[in-house]
Amino acid sequence: MRPFPWAEAMGFGFGVLKLSSREFWGLTPRELAAAFGAHSGRTAPPSRDGLEGMMARFPDEVRHG
Repeated sequence: MRPFPWAEAMGFGFGVLKLSSREFWGLTPRELAAAFGAHSGRTAPPSRDGLEGMMARFPDEVRHG
């Protein structure tokens, strides 16, 4: 198991988000991950229904008939 990347987390929290020490250390890992995702443009994977809807709208192959 890889250790938690504290240096990167603190760099993002303090350097990018401009959080105070109190704000940073008050975050949960999920909150920090959500902030990183929002900042980087990453979103959660689609739900099963969302994925099936995209597959129906954008099929890998064209079906005739």
